[in-house]
Amino acid sequence: MFKNIVPVLLIAVFSCNNTHQETTWIATDNCLGIKALDKEVEAKVRASIKGDLKAARLDSVFQQKVKMGGFNGNVLIAQNGVVLYRRSFGYGQIENKDTLRPESKFQLASLSKTFTAVAVLKLYEQGKLSLEDTIQKFIPQFPYSGIQIKSLLSHRSGLPNYAYVLTDSVRKRNRFPSNDDIVRWYCYVKPKLYNSPNRHFSYSNTNYALLATIIERVSGQPFEVFLRKNIFAPLGMHNTWLTTTRNDSINIFRTVGYQYNRKLPKDNYDDVIGDKGVYSTSDDILRWYMGLNSGCLLNPATLKEAFTPRSLERRGIKNYGYGFRMQIDEATQQPKYVYHTGWWKGYNTLMWFSPKDQFVVIILSNRYNRNVYQIKSILEVLHGKSSPITDEVDEEM
Repeated sequence: MFKNIVPVLLIAVFSCNNTHQETTWIATDNCLGIKALDKEVEAKVRASIKGDLKAARLDSVFQQKVKMGGFNGNVLIAQNGVVLYRRSFGYGQIENKDTLRPESKFQLASLSKTFTAVAVLKLYEQGKLSLEDTIQKFIPQFPYSGIQIKSLLSHRSGLPNYAYVLTDSVRKRNRFPSNDDIVRWYCYVKPKLYNSPNRHFSYSNTNYALLATIIERVSGQPFEVFLRKNIFAPLGMHNTWLTTTRNDSINIFRTVGYQYNRKLPKDNYDDVIGDKGVYSTSDDILRWYMGLNSGCLLNPATLKEAFTPRSLERRGIKNYGYGFRMQIDEATQQPKYVYHTGWWKGYNTLMWFSPKDQFVVIILSNRYNRNVYQIKSILEVLHGKSSPITDEVDEEM
């Protein structure tokens, strides 16, 4: 579906370590094609968006984040197909002075949920499930009735977060539980729901862990295999893996998470996936952004459903759709920005984009730092003026 829609995009790389600009392109893959434009067109695009000025201002913003906030991570910011700014700050492994590079892989934390949501919507487009289907259609022994796929996608299931309710006895029996272990525990213990299904928005990692299990049962494939065949490979995301992968490629330029300067060991819930667990690079996340917005993965009507606000009981500009957060334009009630953030055991991540102004901000950090989410100054640069938004976005697991 929509396989023949090929976006023509210029990728002009700005490097703060060089005094010149370099034009390059990424090879065409099965789904996403990216072609280089000639230097004359490149210059016109860059000039039209004041790319050189924005790049210099963005560097000032991030130098300040490093100096004052201790930022450690990779940044990639693009607009109209032009990469305005790409830079690495700090180390992948602090104790080894392993300098970060564009190929460095970061745990995406809750930014991983965007992949899970799109995987579900692909199965929906293929007619293999309905968004009105309940969990019990795929997990018959699940003890709660009336919880639909769409309620999981939009965090309206009322299910408690497994990270907060699993008992110590579970962790003692299995130090690193899997998604199947989580399902079995819910079926056996039946913890009390936080809310009745579809009554309120309540962010819960359990929703997306269950969606990963449902994807496996519907597709007949391990979750990682489904993502690789249907998302990663078609987009040429060759440096993207799940934490549970047994392929040694994940360990090439893999970063470690830090709580300030303390290296964090493997967590009890690291092997639960769907809600987190994807490792990727800033360049692969750029491919993800372009794939989402090109018609390459989902048809436009389905993508519009994903970007439709679904937590309307509380007034405000922030909202959640199917796997994506949004800031809403109060005048039009349409998404002004689409984004997702993540936090997990030292990692802070963000992908934030503007459908109207066609820019994307990608920030991946492996040293706990809330200033990853403080992006007002970045948006002011990209808009060329002050932008009426909040200074900080949601931090989440």
